[in-house]
Amino acid sequence: MIKLNIPVAPVPAGRPRFTRTGHAYDPPKSRRFKRDVQLYVKQMYREHPIADVPISVTVNFYRPIQKSISKKEHFRREKHVSLPLCKPDIDNYIKSTFDALNGILWADDNLICHIESYKFYDVEPHIEIEIKEIKID
Repeated sequence: MIKLNIPVAPVPAGRPRFTRTGHAYDPPKSRRFKRDVQLYVKQMYREHPIADVPISVTVNFYRPIQKSISKKEHFRREKHVSLPLCKPDIDNYIKSTFDALNGILWADDNLICHIESYKFYDVEPHIEIEIKEIKID
């Protein structure tokens, strides 16, 4: 089992941009996010990427708490009582994070056969990820 706490605020996958010649590229915010995640994970995980086995991934996204809310609501969000019901969608967080981790934690994200994920508010935005090999008996 691999458990990591990545101290980077989650960023949803951005729509690809295209040059005049038709080449696709990531928007700058997505590119910076992926670079930051890769830097942190390469420091924490120095093994070879997981390959050729089915894996289960649990990933929790902790997004920043907005400043323009009441003290009562701020407290609720800080204690994870109030969950984010707003955009961005959780699948966009998953997409950008998994793309960043390809070739570092796993050879390719097609090895992922099970995903469990939540998004929360937190004073310190970060991403928690847990990876387990799925054993088929």
